[in-house]
Order: sequence, then C-alpha cells, then structure tokens
Amino acid sequence: MASPAGLPDLLGAAVCEVDEHGAIARVNSHAERLLGRAAADLLGQDVHDLLRRGGGEQPAAAEGTPGGTARTPSDRCAQAGAGWFERGDGALVELSWLIAPYAVPSPTADMVVVFADHGRPVDGDLPREPGSAMSELERLAMLAETTTQLTSTLDIDEALSRLVRLAVPRIADWAVVDLITESDEVERSIVMHYEDGVLSTREDLQGPMPPVPADSPMPLSRALRGAASTLVTSQTYQGPPDSGIAIEQARLFEATGMHSAAIAPIRGLRDVLGALTLGRSKQRAPLTPADLSLLEDLTRRTGLALDNARLYQRQRKVAETMQRHLLPQLPAVPGLDMAARYMPAPDESQVGGDWYDAFTLADGMTAVAIGDVVGHDLDAAAGMAQIRSMLRAYAWSHHEAPSVIVRRLDGSTRLAGVSMVTLVFGVLEPAADGAWLLTWTNAGHPPPLLITHDGQTHFLTEGHGMILGTGLTRARTDASLILPPQSTLVFYTDGLVESRDHPIDDGLERLRKHAASLAHRPLAAFTDLLVERTRPTQEENDDDVAILALRIP
Repeated sequence: MASPAGLPDLLGAAVCEVDEHGAIARVNSHAERLLGRAAADLLGQDVHDLLRRGGGEQPAAAEGTPGGTARTPSDRCAQAGAGWFERGDGALVELSWLIAPYAVPSPTADMVVVFADHGRPVDGDLPREPGSAMSELERLAMLAETTTQLTSTLDIDEALSRLVRLAVPRIADWAVVDLITESDEVERSIVMHYEDGVLSTREDLQGPMPPVPADSPMPLSRALRGAASTLVTSQTYQGPPDSGIAIEQARLFEATGMHSAAIAPIRGLRDVLGALTLGRSKQRAPLTPADLSLLEDLTRRTGLALDNARLYQRQRKVAETMQRHLLPQLPAVPGLDMAARYMPAPDESQVGGDWYDAFTLADGMTAVAIGDVVGHDLDAAAGMAQIRSMLRAYAWSHHEAPSVIVRRLDGSTRLAGVSMVTLVFGVLEPAADGAWLLTWTNAGHPPPLLITHDGQTHFLTEGHGMILGTGLTRARTDASLILPPQSTLVFYTDGLVESRDHPIDDGLERLRKHAASLAHRPLAAFTDLLVERTRPTQEENDDDVAILALRIP
C-alpha cells in the first residue's frame, strides 16, 4: 500500500523523503497520521519550518534538524532527540527522528527521515537487538531507503547494484548474489568487495553455477530451495563437498577470506529467485542473529522488486515480439527499393503503436502507409494490428483515392478499440522515364520527406487532414507528386523527431539535414544511419520509432 505521495508503507514508522534543500518530496501514510497533515499539504514543505523550540511559536533553527543538515559531513546516519512538530490541527507533538542519507542517488530525494513519538525510548542510546551494531531507528531507516531504491527501478541489474551498495559496507564487506534464471539455472551474478573506501567487483568469482541439489543440507543449497536463512563460518564448507555448489562455495570462502557470512533466500511471490550472501573478512566482528534478521528483511524487499522487474521484462518481450510479428515483410516491387525499421521505446514497460506497411493492390499498384496508434501498451499494439488489417482490406477491395480509403477507415476506428490514430497512406504507380507517381493523403501525421540524389529536400506537407478517431467529419484531400529517379522518400513516426526539450521543428530540421547528407548511401545504410543520427536520446524522448524508406533506382 502506498500513500497518495507514492512512498510505500512497508515500515511501521513515519517516513519522509527530503530533497537536498530540505523540502519534503514524499511521505508515507504513517507520517500523514503522526503529523496530522495530508500528503498534499506536506509536499514541498521545509521540514524544519514545522519544528518549534520547546513548544514555543518560533521555528527551530535549521541546524541539527531534518531540513537543516540533510546530509552529515561523513554521509552517515544522524539522530536527534526530542523536537516539537506542529500538526495540521495546530497542536504540537514531541518527536524524535533519525536522518539517513541515501547511499545510492535518488532522482527525487537526498535523504530519508524516520520519525518516532518521543514517548518511545529513542532518546540517548537507541535500543538495539542483541548483538546488532545498528539501532532500531537505523534499521528502519535502512529498510525505508531499501524499499525506495528497489521499487524505483524495473531493471534487475540496477536493482541488485543498489541493493549491494545499501548493504556494503553498512552490514558487511562482501556481497554475493546468486540468481535462479527463468530456465532454472543458477548464475552467480554479483560478487563485490568493499575495501579502503572502494567497492570492487570480483568477476573471476562470478558466472554460471552447478544445479541446486534436491537434498543437500548445506546453507546455500537450502537457501536456493527457499529454506530458512543461515549464519555460516569459514569452516562450514571445509568438509567433503556434497555437490557442485558446495565446491564453488568452498572456493568462494577461500578466495574472499570471509570468516563469517549470512545467507538468505530471495523469494518472489511464487518462486525462489535466488539467494543473497553478506560476509565479513579481516578484523570485523562476526555477523549475529540480529544481522541475519536484517538480511531477511532486505531479501523480502528484494524479492518483490525482482518479481516486478521480471514481470516487466516478460510483458515487454511479449509486446515487442507481438509487434515485430505484426509488422509486415516488405514486398518485392520491380523498379522500387524499400527498407523499413522498427525500434521499441528504450525505457518503457510497454511498447507503442507505431507501424508501417507496404503491399501490392489488386490493380498492380503499390500501397504504402505509416501510422501511430495512441498508447504505449499491448492494447495499442493490438489496435495497431487491427487498423493495419482494416486499411489493407479497404485498399484491396475499393479501388478509390487514398483520401476516400482513409475516410472509410476513420469511420471504423472504434471497431479496433483505439481512440486516435495518425496516418499517411499513399499509392505508387510507375510513370514515364523510370519515375513513379505518388498519390497520398495525411491524417495528422508528420509529413514524409523527399530527398533527391544531389541532396535537395522537400517535406510533403500537402494533402494534410485531421487525425483519425475524433468523431468529426471533415473533407480529406489527396496530393500527387512525381518521384524522380534516384530520389528517396522517407515515411517516419514522431518518435524520430520529437523531443521533450526542443520544438518539433528542430527535430524536422535535424532529419532534413541528415537525410540530405546521406542521400548517396545505399538504402539500407541510409535508413540505419538516419535513425542513429536523428533519433533523440533516451533522456529527450522515450517513444518508439517506425520508418519506411523508398528509393527509385
């Protein structure tokens, strides 16, 4: 469950995320209740402005409060005793808090603040579990940070990297992650060591692992089967090995010098996803049952994060595969070369509805189309397939002008379950002297670009009309143009030219310049290089891209 501000409620404590300026970025529902304020009222507030000295009416100084010194000089946790916070009803509540700077950079916050009622024993020496080097508030702060960091990414490698940096060196100086792949193979994906302030990777200890034995009592084998977590020592794997995994574990302990380790399973909702090992070497004290309990809390959160990431990857793979199979094979047309590319969105959990098409009509002419169905999910991909099929059916069965075909399609978009579609549809027929005649209509789509062999360019802005699916009836027009020999015609979707940071005219100009400079390249190389040089970066645009290029030999 998450509060309206989006911070998960996986801790039984009031938690706020605060940015580098001391402003509240996110809160959980426990903080809303404790402070007597809704999340919307807390967001953007300076934390120390809510503090009062000794119950007085003047705000407390920023020094030493969560909003004042957001990050201690040593980048370590800092705690504070009683302070007065003003609730939403004007009453004052006496609280204590713990400040924990994020070990891994967060796009929304610089640190996390955990609040507790002053009536609880949080002043002075904070309570610790027996044998733990961390106080209860420090544990809560670390778990809150872990939850935030792991739930803010859908990339498995990035999630595991964040997990390691959260646990090392706070808990241990070695971290080992063994993952069970979706084909039931074991991969030692991470072995990392912290020494002299540097976190380094031991690639020689990473790689594929032997299969999980069904009845081995050894700790890692048990963890990979989902059994309980275990504390181990360097002597655990010194006896005769009972499996290939035991041999690899003995090699690991010998190479790392770990004298104490804790191993816990990483469980998803239905399956065991792997195991996390945290170990200590050299002069650090052995890990304790309290550390094992904290490790179990970490792996529970890790399991949920990896489950979500794997589900995202499955959905993305299904959507991309579906879309690629729905996109057509280009026909072989004498006297006309064709090339097409489709690039999925670089960082989206779902794909979009961009598409292209080219097919031969019953009268021997060649139809070409490019379009974009609004949306970024499987529904958009499915809607795209239906729109493309209906366009083919209308074009094949009705020997009419492109504008008439598109008007028929506009009246049928609701049957495909899509809200809006942009589209360019045209028909090509041979003309005299090796040229081709293009007749086209445009329904709210970026204009095609014509490039002559000597690098002259012209956007085909004629024949423009409204997008499909608005429910409005407007006249549509056709336009015609002779495509000279050795010219290239480019159809594309908006993901090739749109950017968050620049107007679309800048993207169209970038497309025009690069297309002109590449006009002499073979068509396949022309298409690949045009996409590579023109497409905005992932930070500027995360849309998918379709492109269809035609060349008159």
